[in-house]
Amino acid sequence: MIFLTELKADAEGVFLERINKFLGIAELSYPHEGRHHVHIHDPGRLDDILEAGRRILLKRGRGERRKTKWDIVAGWNGYWILIHSGYHRIISEEILGNEKASPFGKADGIIAEKKYGESRLDFVVTKNGREIWVEVKGCTLEKGGKALFPDAPTERGRKHLETLVELRNKGYGASVIFLIFRREAKCFLPNISIDTRFADAFYNAMDAGVDIHALRIIYEEGKIYFDGEIPVCGRR
Repeated sequence: MIFLTELKADAEGVFLERINKFLGIAELSYPHEGRHHVHIHDPGRLDDILEAGRRILLKRGRGERRKTKWDIVAGWNGYWILIHSGYHRIISEEILGNEKASPFGKADGIIAEKKYGESRLDFVVTKNGREIWVEVKGCTLEKGGKALFPDAPTERGRKHLETLVELRNKGYGASVIFLIFRREAKCFLPNISIDTRFADAFYNAMDAGVDIHALRIIYEEGKIYFDGEIPVCGRR
């Protein structure tokens, strides 16, 4: 494994209830005892992670205008699974800046949050004078050894894939990176049972030459590691 960055939790607790997509209730442990509203910084369903009674790790929220004081960082399902999408960019930057972890090797330059048309993609990596446009997605769902994305319909994710196809057709490099937070996953698939339009866009992107990279990420003892790349399970 390759060390990427630290992410220390400020508290541990037990998840009790999900009120809506971004809000839940948790019982925190000493010295923060009591029930608290907590922010869920992930738009996915997280059904097998945020179950009532599951252990969670939390960070103190930032900003005086926040309605909640705590963010959920990770949920327990035999091991800690990172479920805070706000850290995806930090993780991705560490990967892309590390030639041993990056699927592109040593980069000449990395630009974050670059706009193309109506889309804003996560990174543009420059290598040997060529631009590679990169979009990053986090994957927290696993079934039968397969990492699955998305776990909720995502029109935005589909549009990102379509933009990458357009860029690829114009001669640019184009890639989507899936951060796989389930260590038991052996390969990756688009979740056709949840979002058929995304699955179609995924395979269209593969056919168009968009590179797919599913990178396994481990979170343990307050540290985040890169644990290698897993393949796409197969083509349609």
